[in-house]
Amino acid sequence: MPNTIDLHIHTIASDGTDNPVQLAEKVKSAGISVFAITDHDTITGAEQLKAQMPDDMFFIPGIEFSCRMASGKCHILGYDCNMTHPAFQSVLSQGANLRRTKLEQRLSFLANKGIRFPEDELEKLYQLSSVGKPHLGNLMVKYGYAPDRKTAIEQTINLCFTESSRIQAEIAVKAILASGGIPVWAHPLGGEGEKQVTPEQFSAMLDELTGFGLMGLECFYSKYPLAYCEKLAKFAQAHSLLISGGSDYHGANKSVALGTLNADNQPVSEEQLTILNVLLGIIE
Repeated sequence: MPNTIDLHIHTIASDGTDNPVQLAEKVKSAGISVFAITDHDTITGAEQLKAQMPDDMFFIPGIEFSCRMASGKCHILGYDCNMTHPAFQSVLSQGANLRRTKLEQRLSFLANKGIRFPEDELEKLYQLSSVGKPHLGNLMVKYGYAPDRKTAIEQTINLCFTESSRIQAEIAVKAILASGGIPVWAHPLGGEGEKQVTPEQFSAMLDELTGFGLMGLECFYSKYPLAYCEKLAKFAQAHSLLISGGSDYHGANKSVALGTLNADNQPVSEEQLTILNVLLGIIE
């Protein structure tokens, strides 16, 4: 059975496959009562859902910023931000511009290889707030340029050199704080498909992020064994960091079920996720 909390979920607004309304229905059917939409570098999905939530569910608007810093690359989750705050809007604009540049570079690369998509498909891409490799991979499969999305990405799209679309982690963390939100380091040991960070890398990155004002760690994560999750949670507690948890659900784009907070599919109590004390207003 899934857990009743999931604070890391993606919609079609970035690289998921469910629209926000479909997602809310699936979340409810899965028995999840507290959840967050954390699309990559966009709040479009979260904004669409805010006015349509049933009373018996607790929805937390969020975001996942793709970031870089001196000690490495990371993803920073932002929860319960004032999304109209100037600092937050500035980071959104910066991220959108960087992603638009990367998309144009990738489309040009593919075109030079004879891979071109119809104008209506290109218009759909440009209308999206956050376009990534899965979108292009799916189109390559649809129009017969690759047998599957994985092959399209690994054998073609990954060969394209692009400028980084990641924003500075310091800017993201400080914008989240300025907007009244909670910045959390997503999957700090490495996300799906990423190389696991070494203890030395983890320490260096954490030192840098806490220097910016980081408030929490995503200790419970769908791809981490429960033993890793519990070790991270003890570390976070010892360092006065909030403990968060999420599945990183992407719909059909990833084989992760809603409410999965560890690779062993074991239950995680609400009390273990100390970030809820702030998000649910137990602590003012």
